[in-house]
Amino acid sequence: MATSKEDAKKTYADFENKVKRTIYIDHLSPQVTSSVIKAALSQCANVVNVEFIVNYTIPYDIPSAALVELDGEIQAKAALDLMNDFPFIIGGMPRPVRATRAKPEMFRDRPPRPGIKKEFRWVKQEDATEYEGIKKLRNLARRQEAENMALIKNQLEEESELAKQQQELLDGNYKKLDMIEKIQTKGSIRNLAHHYGISLAEDRSDQC
Repeated sequence: MATSKEDAKKTYADFENKVKRTIYIDHLSPQVTSSVIKAALSQCANVVNVEFIVNYTIPYDIPSAALVELDGEIQAKAALDLMNDFPFIIGGMPRPVRATRAKPEMFRDRPPRPGIKKEFRWVKQEDATEYEGIKKLRNLARRQEAENMALIKNQLEEESELAKQQQELLDGNYKKLDMIEKIQTKGSIRNLAHHYGISLAEDRSDQC
């Protein structure tokens, strides 16, 4: 019995240490992946694990938040400072991401705290006061779910449009760089300079 209690205490102590080295990030874009988060934090921390928090109230698989476990508590603080001081970049564009310290209740696999017993009871319709309160909460939850769905739909449309704009910008920059590289390799700069009567630096050095 004593061994079981000691194991429970050790398990919870390990969990508390995990919480200390984990940060919670929300307001994430649907385009964020584990690789994006690891790349964003690579300059100050080593990401051990990324667990996206699923929103089961909507019919979309959209991770809007994540628990990011780092190597240690010091790295967790450094990551928080970095994300609070500098914008989170996705596809070359800043995003309004918020980062805070993780809390035990955020983890799905958190172990029970030693010495605390969980108590619950079923609420029946005969329990008039509590039952009416639950009905009001249920109606409120349904209204909030409808509002949330409208916001999610709008967010998806905005993200799709933003992703399209970013891709067009990247494609445009690539075409410009490709054109400049082709011009340089074919010697067209010299031809254009002679055509417009402009002396290049290398031409002047040859004359000397």
